[in-house]
Amino acid sequence: MMSEAQVTKDKLVSDFKAVVADTEELLKLTAGQAGDKVADVRGRLTEKLSAAKYKLQDLEAAVVQKTKAAARATDDYVHDNPWKAVGVAAGVGFLLGLLVNRR
Repeated sequence: MMSEAQVTKDKLVSDFKAVVADTEELLKLTAGQAGDKVADVRGRLTEKLSAAKYKLQDLEAAVVQKTKAAARATDDYVHDNPWKAVGVAAGVGFLLGLLVNRR
C-alpha cells in the first residue's frame, strides 16, 4: 500500500513532467519568433528547463530508492514475523469482506 507521502511524491513527479513537456512545447512553438526579449526569455527558459530535467531525474531516483527501501523493509518484516503478517492479511481481508457485503 502506498503512503500519502509516496502518492504526493508521485503526483509531484507527474506534475513536474507535465510542466517540462509544456515548456518544451512552448519553446518549439516560439522558435520562429524574433526579437531580443523573446530570445532572452527563450534562453532563460532553456537553461531552467535543463536544470529542471536534472532535478526531476534526481527526484525520480529518490522516489525509486525510497520505494525499494520500503519494499525491502516490508519483506524483511514478513520474513521475520510470518504469523503476524498472516494475521494482519487475514484481518484486512475480513474487514474488506465486511465492507463489500455491507453494500
